[in-house]
Amino acid sequence: MNSGQPAPGSQASLRESNRLRVLDALRVQGAMTQVEIAGQTGLSPATVSNMVKELDASGAVELAPSIRNGRRAVLVSLATGNTLLAGIAFGDRDVRVAIGTGPRDVLASQRMPLPADHPADEGMERAARLVHDLVEKVGKSMPDVKAVCLGLPAPVDSVSGQVGSEGILPGWRGVAVASEMEGHLRAPVVLDNTANLAALGELKCGALQGIEHGVYIKLSYGVGAGLILGGELFRGSAGTAGEIGHLTIDENGPVCRCGNRGCLETFIGSRALLDALTPTHGALSLREVVARALDGDPGCRRVLSDAGRHLGVAVAGLVNLVNPEVIVLGGLLSRVGEVITAPMLASLERCAIPSAAASVSLRPPQLDTDADVVGAIAVAEERHAAAEGLTAALAAPT
Repeated sequence: MNSGQPAPGSQASLRESNRLRVLDALRVQGAMTQVEIAGQTGLSPATVSNMVKELDASGAVELAPSIRNGRRAVLVSLATGNTLLAGIAFGDRDVRVAIGTGPRDVLASQRMPLPADHPADEGMERAARLVHDLVEKVGKSMPDVKAVCLGLPAPVDSVSGQVGSEGILPGWRGVAVASEMEGHLRAPVVLDNTANLAALGELKCGALQGIEHGVYIKLSYGVGAGLILGGELFRGSAGTAGEIGHLTIDENGPVCRCGNRGCLETFIGSRALLDALTPTHGALSLREVVARALDGDPGCRRVLSDAGRHLGVAVAGLVNLVNPEVIVLGGLLSRVGEVITAPMLASLERCAIPSAAASVSLRPPQLDTDADVVGAIAVAEERHAAAEGLTAALAAPT
């Protein structure tokens, strides 16, 4: 059978391998000169020169004049046309930004740490700086950015366009995030919840592809969920569907930052986990708890196992309500694997309707920590397509 691929070891195979090395280097490093490409790939300058000529002729790369070390140079970058899309995802302790031409074609990404409870203006300024840096890195300019989606780890009221809770992410409450970010970037900005965006990212490019009814659960400093119903992201009437972290699992439990008692987050959020370990382990970060659990620390493993048990109770209610086919468990805490998933599944089987529990499967994420920024680029793509469609409709003769 002829596969149509170059034979291994042939000149054509070697040329294809070199081509992929150049493209991969540009995808990871952004725009570079040919000398820099040679340094990154280990290919000879002559080989890089030939590859760049072929890629330019095929439209796979773009060339632009630049200055390097005071000398004229030509920057080589992946071809994007004149359309870039940006995704921004805030966590409790960081912000991650990616740019691309679509959710499957991310050109560059970057993460920047943030202090806990950072104010909105500081977060937006840092995110805008990252977007500017990445656009420059791929050899483009800000007018090429046609749409942006910004995700926050909090309920987002789609009616007001603001954070939908006084106590969750207080530094962002009352801020017109989308319009202020538009001022920083001079591009249309859409606001959404990061768990929603992660669910959408896994639906478009990851573990939820082809799934009609699924759930993405993000376990990190807090806990949230994105719901896929009928093959589409379900946001609810005001955009706040999926707030599993604020389901009450004990009405006499601790007071939550949202104002209720006994929310799931009061049992498995970072504050509850770290407080439980302080008497025996001292002050730890959540990443240290995860690392120690993976190394076999019995105290850290016990606390995370208890978190899995509580999570299973809430997930059982979710399974009874929406009867998903697949649950994807992502976020920092998901890295401990069966330490959390085994007690979670035990609680799920104990508390859910047997037929509903039997019909759902648990999957790991395929996009890991990139799911929300990939989903954000997907939303930005939808926003740009809608704007382009409206422009075409207005321009059409009546």
